[in-house]
Amino acid sequence: GIVADGAVLVRAGRIAAAGPRRTIERCLSSSTAIVDAGGRLVMPGFVDAHTHPVFAGNRADEFEARAEGASYAEIAGRGGGILSTVRKTRAAAEDTLFQSASRYAEWFLRAGTTTVEAKSGYGLSLDAELKILRVIARLNAAGRLRCVPTFLGAHETPDEYRGRTEDYAEALIGQMLPEAARQRLAEYCDVFCEPGVFPAALALRIARAARAAGLALRIHADQFTPDYGSLAAAEAGAVTADHLEMTTPAGLHALLEAGVQPVLLPASVYTLGSARYPAARHMIELGMPVVLATDFNPGSSPTASMAMVLSLACTQMKMTPAEAITAATINAAHSLGRGGEIGSLEPGKAADFVIHDAEDYRELPYFFGRETAAAVYFGGELVFSRQAGH
Repeated sequence: GIVADGAVLVRAGRIAAAGPRRTIERCLSSSTAIVDAGGRLVMPGFVDAHTHPVFAGNRADEFEARAEGASYAEIAGRGGGILSTVRKTRAAAEDTLFQSASRYAEWFLRAGTTTVEAKSGYGLSLDAELKILRVIARLNAAGRLRCVPTFLGAHETPDEYRGRTEDYAEALIGQMLPEAARQRLAEYCDVFCEPGVFPAALALRIARAARAAGLALRIHADQFTPDYGSLAAAEAGAVTADHLEMTTPAGLHALLEAGVQPVLLPASVYTLGSARYPAARHMIELGMPVVLATDFNPGSSPTASMAMVLSLACTQMKMTPAEAITAATINAAHSLGRGGEIGSLEPGKAADFVIHDAEDYRELPYFFGRETAAAVYFGGELVFSRQAGH
């Protein structure tokens, strides 16, 4: 809820108390450091539950090509798309990838995000996928942005396996997935389930192997094909089904029955120039705990701005500002298995909070295209301050 003239008491990186300022002031000692938010909005840090933050280069040329009328499929067919980033990422040294990913981590912090689900998927070989996952681990160890690692070896079929997707899946199941799990570099496994990428039967085989290796499941579902990935996600017992632009009521009911959380990515719809957004209102009416995420990646959603995602959710999917913020905080935290740790300002949780340059939570989606975070705290420590210029 909303606490007018509220306060949060932090001890040892945790929230000790939260509520009206008059109540919290009674708990203070003479040594308590006071941070005055100046009547501004204080919220939990955003939890971005679908990102691809480790890659080399960018695809600004493809952005231009789409503006000139080329489709996503046409660009991929002439050597662009995911595989163009794979080639660059394979060639990049681990330290180079860490430097670029650290730059993007700063973008997340500036946007008020304190936790991201971070996928691999631009390596598509054992060595390159492990390299990306090690970079994610290094980002997490830096202690400024929480990263939840996901193995996405099943993002596309690499060049050397072109036309042999089943052979690539065997390598993924037999080598890549077990090694990522053995080295404890991943918590989740994701699969891009589409007829032309990883067909449902193959996606389910990969999903079963991931479960056997101790990884939980997330599925890229129904971005281009109605109900294809959603039905597979329900059958596999995935934690989330992500995208869902093309999902029909049948697919939604299957996800609801299986307890799969929907993760909606409106910025990728916007970037690709599509007009088909996920049916967020129907999902909410069904009682589904909707999640919003940026899908930050170099091709279809090059944004780390959760405020932009909130605005798209309100204007294009008719979510209320309160629903959108819930979807980008506590619902997202639960989708990552961390609902008891982050996503709200409650006693016992990590002190991840943001002071926004706003007086009203509705300003975040309303004044779109601006960075509202004035100060970002991670585990009670200041990790970004606009006033300090860092």
